[in-house]
Amino acid sequence: MTATTTRTTPDQTDSLLRLALRLDATLTGICGLAVAAFAGPLAELTGLTSTITYVLGAALVLYGVVVYGLAGLRLLRRAGIGVMIANLVCTVGAVLVVVEGLAPLTGVGVAVALASAVYTTFFAAWQYLGVRRLA
Repeated sequence: MTATTTRTTPDQTDSLLRLALRLDATLTGICGLAVAAFAGPLAELTGLTSTITYVLGAALVLYGVVVYGLAGLRLLRRAGIGVMIANLVCTVGAVLVVVEGLAPLTGVGVAVALASAVYTTFFAAWQYLGVRRLA
């Protein structure tokens, strides 16, 4: 006779958060590679300097690597909350740059900044749902 038990493991309840973190990390890292590779042309389009554009791209790659690593943790709740907060901070930062005129952005630069705010808000909301699912 074989007995089976059904037990909720972290793998069964954290799949939404783990997917949200991994997809956020992957897309952000790929975007960062593209931004760093094309820093010169993107700088002309956005109104930023090539150096700032390259540094932003490198920061996105680093963020992607860190978040992907966090997505592999066994216990994911704190990491999920931290990444969600980081995404919300990026959202507020992007909006402030546009509203307060903190950078000399062109029309394309404003559009990119606001699109990044939408992107980070989307992932923060998805990660919030994943964290709630763990509770």
